[in-house]
Amino acid sequence: MTGYLLEFSQALLALLLAPMLAGFVRWVKARLQNRRGAPIWQPYFELAKLFGKDVVMSNNASWLFRVAPYIVFASALAVTFLIPLIAAPLPFDNIGDLLVVVYLLLLGTFFLALAGLDTGTAFGGMGSSREMTVAAIAEPTIALSIFSLALGAGSTNLSHIVVATLTNPGVALSPGHLLAFAAIFIVSLAETGRLPVDNPSTHLELTMIHEAMILEYSGRYLALIEWASWLKLTIFFALLANLFVPWGLATALTPAALAIAVVTLILKLAILGVVVAVVETRIAKLRLFRVPELLGMSFVLALLAVTSSFLLK
Repeated sequence: MTGYLLEFSQALLALLLAPMLAGFVRWVKARLQNRRGAPIWQPYFELAKLFGKDVVMSNNASWLFRVAPYIVFASALAVTFLIPLIAAPLPFDNIGDLLVVVYLLLLGTFFLALAGLDTGTAFGGMGSSREMTVAAIAEPTIALSIFSLALGAGSTNLSHIVVATLTNPGVALSPGHLLAFAAIFIVSLAETGRLPVDNPSTHLELTMIHEAMILEYSGRYLALIEWASWLKLTIFFALLANLFVPWGLATALTPAALAIAVVTLILKLAILGVVVAVVETRIAKLRLFRVPELLGMSFVLALLAVTSSFLLK
């Protein structure tokens, strides 16, 4: 029972931290650009405002348009039960392997793209087409990168990978781990709609990808999609932090170990948030036709990570 309670606790923690992480990245970017910026907790106000607004829908929208936000949010929330956030191993580890996590992330992307097409608008179709182009390269890269870690751990279970790294700390500095980290970092920028792939703070029609798919949403539907987007950012940061630098994760379910794990997780997320803010401040957005080249490079890095892990196993 303690393990299952911890599963729900870490999912709740991810839900609460996701808006703050997005607000923290915005705040750091504003400081780097010599602006005051909005407070870190501004995303919470945005969610409260959106949940209080009425829903306005196109006459062309079908049931798919109404269901998609719930599926996108539920798929992202389900992933938080399966990845090691504050402790490992956990009761859901038997089903929380690499493939399940990748397909759950792809499920949300797939339904969001369908929702973008459902209303029949030009911008929605354009955004869905671009999103599927990104996902076609990004999702295999995620699977391949984590598979390179699984080769050394002997399991595709994420908690087993964490335990194997904690048992043999030298693996964290191996070429396979470093290449896989670089590949997932690039993919995380693409999957969460960050620069240089996409700009989360613009609605310029010719350049947007994620925002183009959700232009027709409002009210609670838009709140769920935005929350799921921030939750997805938290998930990718947690994968980068805990799969490659798992120190601080609780391996014993004691109050002291869990408290240290929560503090360590917040610290790791903050560090990655600063890194992403610096990258978005220093690097301009790529032209759309250059995005596949960047993602192709991440796929090559993941392939090299698998090759390296296989040869050094």
